Amino acid sequence: MTPWRCGDIATLWPTCNSGSQLVSEQPFILVLGGARSGKSGYAERLARAGGRPVTYLATAGPARDAEMAARIAAHQARRPPEWVTLEVTHALDEAIRTARDILLIDCLTLWLTNLMLDEHDIDGATQSVVAALDARRAPVIAVANEVGEGIVPATPLGRAFRDRQGMLNQRLARAADTVVKMVAGYPLVVKPNPHPEPTL
Repeated sequence: MTPWRCGDIATLWPTCNSGSQLVSEQPFILVLGGARSGKSGYAERLARAGGRPVTYLATAGPARDAEMAARIAAHQARRPPEWVTLEVTHALDEAIRTARDILLIDCLTLWLTNLMLDEHDIDGATQSVVAALDARRAPVIAVANEVGEGIVPATPLGRAFRDRQGMLNQRLARAADTVVKMVAGYPLVVKPNPHPEPTL
């Protein structure tokens, strides 16, 4: 794979382009995508390009099976040794409020899974995260899965999760300065919208 350069993300990251009007001084960038779309790798490249220390919030928690353990190990192997990694399975709002470095959250989908399996108040937790993002003192990059574009899940729990993930993505996209959707390894900037919305 060709290495990414700062110029590839100049429109997203103020360190790369101080004249950019697309991000705030402490931007919140939401990276969405399907499985194997390249969302985590892109978010990691974005964090490295920020020119500041990085704190990585890993939301998976303990691996539930061998496949999940292998996926976690692959993510760990990609992280630069100087990054600080914190395991945060539930209390994202507190971690966001106290962050002073670039904060990379990977991922919101596993965070939502933890909340659902542990029967937490998802609406309340989401509102707390949004409030923390509004009061952030450092850049935040968050990764989430786009799960609503495939087949309809066969189980009630699967359908509830799909709906919850879609609603979470919408809420956080409204709060974000920039939303990027990954398609086959390529980033598409969804917000700010480079094209005017159609009108009747």
